[in-house]
Amino acid sequence: MLEKFILIESFYHINPYLCDDIHNIYSLIDVFSGMEKNSISIHFVQSALDSVEARGYEISELLRATDINSALLDLPESRVTAANFSALWLAVARCLDDEFFGQDSHRMKVGSFAMLCRTLIHYKTLKSALVCMMRFFNLLLDDYHCSLVSDGQYSQMVIEEPRKDRNPSIFGHETLLIMQHGIACWLVGRRIPILAAGFAYPEPSYSAEYLLMYSSELHFDEPVTSLTFDARYLDLPLIQNERTVNAFIRAAPANIVLKYKNNSSFSATIRKILRAMPSDTWPDFDTFSANLNMTRSTLRRRLDEEGQPFQAIKDQLRRDMAIEHLSHHSKSVVEIATELGFAEPSAFHRAFKKWTGTTPGEYRQKLQLQR
Repeated sequence: MLEKFILIESFYHINPYLCDDIHNIYSLIDVFSGMEKNSISIHFVQSALDSVEARGYEISELLRATDINSALLDLPESRVTAANFSALWLAVARCLDDEFFGQDSHRMKVGSFAMLCRTLIHYKTLKSALVCMMRFFNLLLDDYHCSLVSDGQYSQMVIEEPRKDRNPSIFGHETLLIMQHGIACWLVGRRIPILAAGFAYPEPSYSAEYLLMYSSELHFDEPVTSLTFDARYLDLPLIQNERTVNAFIRAAPANIVLKYKNNSSFSATIRKILRAMPSDTWPDFDTFSANLNMTRSTLRRRLDEEGQPFQAIKDQLRRDMAIEHLSHHSKSVVEIATELGFAEPSAFHRAFKKWTGTTPGEYRQKLQLQR
């Protein structure tokens, strides 16, 4: 794994523009190690359910159908799998006949997403397809206005709310960004790196999620919500067709929830490397930098640029692995602590409580009470 990473990094330094999003090269790692098991913050689950509850529907059946334990809603730092969240998205869409979680006063009826994708494949370039996509959303939605803005070297996908007399619907902005960026990446068959992301609302408590969802360059309380990317991507030809669009629609929304997130970032690649190694053998910072043939200062600078210190990457990965073990395996807390590389179970208890606000035993107990 480390040797593959060093080879990729060397190629990147030789010709950075040739692999400027390096997603296609980093995906080679996935062939050998399997796709990383990612998780979604419970905040997005709760946001998806809010619109259902607001319309008087019972959410317990939705949670059971999507294999999401209702006890997790009481744990602010808990997480669910990407597959669980994707299943919830589909379930809510069926319940409300709205693929936009009821975030607009006009429903985005089931089938709208498929129609959009089937329309876009007939355009020649990404720019023409994105212009069509923005018009599509503007025709469909009443409370949001979408546009593509280009200014020399950079372009932006922009979202505004015409009504200024109400607070922005944060989940609406997040959902539109997921769909628009995911579709754009799929159309050209690669991740389009987001150079900066701006949001027309204050920084939320879970903003750390945005680092992987969008970019390491985040700005809040902006006049509009926007994703900024290199304008050269607009000239890319579309590679999708009638055959591939059907497969894409069948796999949605799971194929856009995580596939085109910020996996090309340096920190995300380090996370993949660690995930492929037994956690009780994870190297310290000095050893890891030496294994990458990097100086300590270079590695630290690369991670600082993305706002992801090495220890934070390891902590986040251990958190996700701990939640996975507690939720889906019968291993004891002591066994999990050892497997995750903790010298003492007490250290695991302290770390887990810091991550989730509860101890491993309490977390598992709440889950079991709901079963």
